[in-house]
Amino acid sequence: MLLDTASLYFRAYFGVPDSVKAPDGTPVNAVRGLLDFIDRLVRDHRPTHLVACMDADWRPKWRVELIPTYKAHRVAEEHTGEPDAEEVPDTLAPQVPVIESVLDAIGIARVGVAHYEADDVIGAFAARAAGPVDIVTGDRDLYQLVDDGRGIRVLYPLKGVGTLQVTDEAVLREKYGVGGRGYADLALLRGDPSDGLPGVAGIGEKTAAKLLAEFGDLAGIMAAVDDPEARLTPSQRRRLTEARPYVAVAPKVVRVAADVPLPDVDTALPGAPRDPAALQELAARWGLGGSLQRLLTTLGA
Repeated sequence: MLLDTASLYFRAYFGVPDSVKAPDGTPVNAVRGLLDFIDRLVRDHRPTHLVACMDADWRPKWRVELIPTYKAHRVAEEHTGEPDAEEVPDTLAPQVPVIESVLDAIGIARVGVAHYEADDVIGAFAARAAGPVDIVTGDRDLYQLVDDGRGIRVLYPLKGVGTLQVTDEAVLREKYGVGGRGYADLALLRGDPSDGLPGVAGIGEKTAAKLLAEFGDLAGIMAAVDDPEARLTPSQRRRLTEARPYVAVAPKVVRVAADVPLPDVDTALPGAPRDPAALQELAARWGLGGSLQRLLTTLGA
């Protein structure tokens, strides 16, 4: 099981009241909410291995160089000397180091790789997995990894993590008209305002799906632009022609990276805390209470 950790702690932050606080009054709603999420996921799905995948770089320079608008609207307007700092709620930012420390003390593998996003780390772990993989994320970008043949599916939270959309290729084809391999092409043609991806003007989701069904993939669509016999409307041909510079670079931005150097890490689900003393100190300092105890009980079982 691969966790898109930031996606989940953002959901926890907005889903758990900020009245959930540490003894000193500091909000810990994201910390406790994430622990509750992990507890529920482990109880419901019984993974043998679990990795909390992190954004070591939420807006990699190499992606921005290809598409300068990539996530540009999410850069904090005011920050303390950190270039391209992500805009994060004031009461969430201090909770992230606590989350990291707690996961480390429990012994849950936590992996971020310099110059890569969590999506890339997830893709790398999924690619090298020998058995079935569940990816837990609220980010539809990772639908591109769904692969029935390899048992890779996305568990997409609809309400907390108690109600998940189990996303396999049948679900993707019903909703979007493409399978996992086609989803990245669909996304880059359609565009994604939340990631600052412009897409191809005039090509919405339904049109993108129809073009992919007709021509197979992005390369097939662009080959059709040069084929006067191909069944493209004059408007589609013109807009795809105008979008060539974008289409040339967008696949590298949209698709998960294929060259992520994963560290050698033990991903086995721990049955007992790796560092009980540190965990006890963190629990007392941050008032983790029942959220932590429930997770430890589940792991021990």
